Amino acid sequence: MIFRNSVQGKDQRLEVLVLTNLAEESCVPRCGASLHELNKALRIELNANANLFPPDALVRCETESIKVYDGPSTNSPLLGQVCNDTDAVPVLQSSTNSLTFLVTTNSVAFTRNFFVFYYFFSPEAKAENCGGQLTGSNGTLTSPNYPAPYPEFMYCVWHIQTAKNSKINLQFQDFFLELDQNCRFDFTAVYDGLTTNTGLIGKVCGRAQPAFESSSNVMTVVLSTDYANSYRGFSAQYTTLLTCSSDSMKIVLSKSYLASLGYNETHLQLNDPSCSPIITESVIFSFPLASCGTTKKDEGHSITYTNIVSLSATGNIITRQKSIQIIAKCKMENNSTLEVIYITKNNIIQNTTAVGRYKVSMSFYDSDSFSKPIRQSPYYVDLNQTLFAQVSLHSTDPNLLVFVDSCIASPQPDFGSLTYDLIRSGCNKDDTVVTYPPLEHYGRFKFNAFRFLRSFASVYLQCDILICDSKTTNSRCTEGCISRQKRAISSYMWKTNTVVGPIRLKRDLRSADHSGKRNT
Repeated sequence: MIFRNSVQGKDQRLEVLVLTNLAEESCVPRCGASLHELNKALRIELNANANLFPPDALVRCETESIKVYDGPSTNSPLLGQVCNDTDAVPVLQSSTNSLTFLVTTNSVAFTRNFFVFYYFFSPEAKAENCGGQLTGSNGTLTSPNYPAPYPEFMYCVWHIQTAKNSKINLQFQDFFLELDQNCRFDFTAVYDGLTTNTGLIGKVCGRAQPAFESSSNVMTVVLSTDYANSYRGFSAQYTTLLTCSSDSMKIVLSKSYLASLGYNETHLQLNDPSCSPIITESVIFSFPLASCGTTKKDEGHSITYTNIVSLSATGNIITRQKSIQIIAKCKMENNSTLEVIYITKNNIIQNTTAVGRYKVSMSFYDSDSFSKPIRQSPYYVDLNQTLFAQVSLHSTDPNLLVFVDSCIASPQPDFGSLTYDLIRSGCNKDDTVVTYPPLEHYGRFKFNAFRFLRSFASVYLQCDILICDSKTTNSRCTEGCISRQKRAISSYMWKTNTVVGPIRLKRDLRSADHSGKRNT
């Protein structure tokens, strides 16, 4: 089933919105129709009165789909495809004044229908305040002309990107778009990422005060409007509530966000009231993980640091304000820092999470005092020379232990098929390896330099590192060498890996020097 849209004039382009699962009354064109109106809303119906795609999860794009082509035929470039599992609001824009969309169905007998709205626009027509790039820990965005009615035929895209290892909270303080049960005409869509192709968090219209949260430090906001019934639009603010790093916690609360809760910057305190915030346009608490009353909990395969921002009302006798606590958690697990922040309002809990990681590094040292790191790269050594390696955890928490669980060597930096075990499950697999007892934030070992056969010039090391709470008795970091069977039931707090290299023999360096002299 093919539909073609075109309009006279070379300076116009077409935008089409495809929505499924709708059964409202609308224009129903015949199969193979050509549409020439400047804008039109229409409902395509094949066998009347149910879903576009059958509920069978086995239905794939190859058998049931809508394809939109950038031109007058299906030989034109493919703009996009809408399928049963499309995780987006399909809005597609042509590069010229025509496009074609092709509906493909299989032989299963059931009703299919969908709603399409298309309109033509001039590429030169661009409204003020329509989309853009937003960075920083917090900011605001408004619809074009806000608080006056927004223009017709708008498609605005805002890309929000905050600091790495943070998460975005988007709150609409004012929101008034055309109301429709399926949000077909005017709507705002929010995506969990920097594109509109997937990751739809939600789509809203009408009157509301919606809020959205991303899973990372990027979010995309879209405003789409049609040709009629414009209203006030929206005003929204985004904030990054919590950022966790290897050694610190940062809580950022905008003044407008606090005002929406009925408080201001004078009402806030951490577990330790002596830890004061920095107050600018936002209220910022930034402090080391093991300070300001932060509590630490060993949860088996993770370590969680928790602090609480309490919002307390002023006055000595009574208050009519809700009691609010913002519970911030940095959870270290699975090669990442998982940030969790809870906001409690009279025992109602909301939460948000984000992802970061511990900071771990590995270096060679010139002796077993581990006082002078080797800065040169490659590190040229003699065959059978004793090499001293140290893994360092960069954290302000003094109650952590670092344990070198496994270490392999490879002649290639990608650690392909050829590898050699130095340490495995805490056990020394090479006769020259000596491991040192865990020492706070450092894991140390030494071994004698070797080379791979078949004339490989370099050796790289990759080590798996475990991090444990030093106050936990019998943690994996204190168990040392264990068998595979025992390791299967042993717990650790956090695991990552780190790479160092290359190591090369000094004779390779001398050969290179001699070669250079001969060539001069």
